[in-house]
Amino acid sequence: MENQKTVAVLNDLLHITNDRLEGFEKVESKIWEMNHDLQDNYEHMTSQSKVMKNELIDLIIARGGKPDDTASLAGGLHRAWIDIKNSVLVSGMPTATLENVLFGENAAIQAYQQALDSGDLDEESKQTVADQLQKIKDSAHEFKGKLANRQQ
Repeated sequence: MENQKTVAVLNDLLHITNDRLEGFEKVESKIWEMNHDLQDNYEHMTSQSKVMKNELIDLIIARGGKPDDTASLAGGLHRAWIDIKNSVLVSGMPTATLENVLFGENAAIQAYQQALDSGDLDEESKQTVADQLQKIKDSAHEFKGKLANRQQ
């Protein structure tokens, strides 16, 4: 029973991680060429997300679960909304799109914190999730700082 709850929470985080990866991929083709100063952060967040994804999959399998390696419906709707918004607001697109990266990171931080607060994670999973949360917070903070410096 406990493993089922843990697996469900870990699969939710796997969805969030897939949302991050799909979101980064969408931004890449539109923005990074014009924002070379942020590209290192982007590449770091992308590679970090891939490692996190593998860690979550390993935890799920170790607990007898089946990884649900898809993105979330909410994440897909958010990306569709961003596409519509970006197609209409061409002049402000780079700034708005980069701010949407931060919005997505903040949503991931909130989801990770909720997973930790749920009480449904075993000790190993809790430690991994806490480590991943800190990495997301650190990279989001750095990205936010660089974005703020560009807008001044």
